[in-house]
Amino acid sequence: MCDEEKIFWTLAFFKNGRAVKWSENLFCQEADTSIFPIQSWVNFKQQFRSQFFPVNAEANTINTLEGSLYYQGNRTVDNYLDSFLILASDARYMDPWTLVVKFHRRLKLNVQSQIATMPFRQPADTDPKAWYAAAQRIDQAWLANEAFQSMLWSTTMTLACPAPTRPTSFSVLCSPLVALPSVPPRPLPPPSAPSGGIPMDVDAV
Repeated sequence: MCDEEKIFWTLAFFKNGRAVKWSENLFCQEADTSIFPIQSWVNFKQQFRSQFFPVNAEANTINTLEGSLYYQGNRTVDNYLDSFLILASDARYMDPWTLVVKFHRRLKLNVQSQIATMPFRQPADTDPKAWYAAAQRIDQAWLANEAFQSMLWSTTMTLACPAPTRPTSFSVLCSPLVALPSVPPRPLPPPSAPSGGIPMDVDAV
């Protein structure tokens, strides 16, 4: 691939922000002069750096890593590591001990403590890759345990508080009434004798 093809292929990925405006400006200059303003790949890289990389980019990156506001926070170790490696590369940190110190200092305290108190296979202070791997293992174990505890709590609450059951049919609510036993009527009292006495046969003689 020649320089011109490499330049045009790279510009094809400039689709938004300042990048697309810079690309459009280059093609506008070509339309006005009939000559593309950048003729070599080396020149393209130089102009790209001047447009998108400030002069003090390295100093800004170092200030970020050295500042008190840069730390893992609520991010996973994987996300923190990705950000750290980019900043360390931009700051041109190459010394292994320096990388370990910067990475270690900004980890969560619980991850720092577990690595520092590992009974075996504790990473050396001059082995950044071992520190990265140890931090990732600890973070993954912690996340797995957190997910398990959350599931266990949810299961316990479900068993402790079962959902109220509902009748399966309307007939359960409308069951027939139980008939009460019948009470026999009380007997009537015998008739009372008349006040004049009862007539006898001897009276008729």
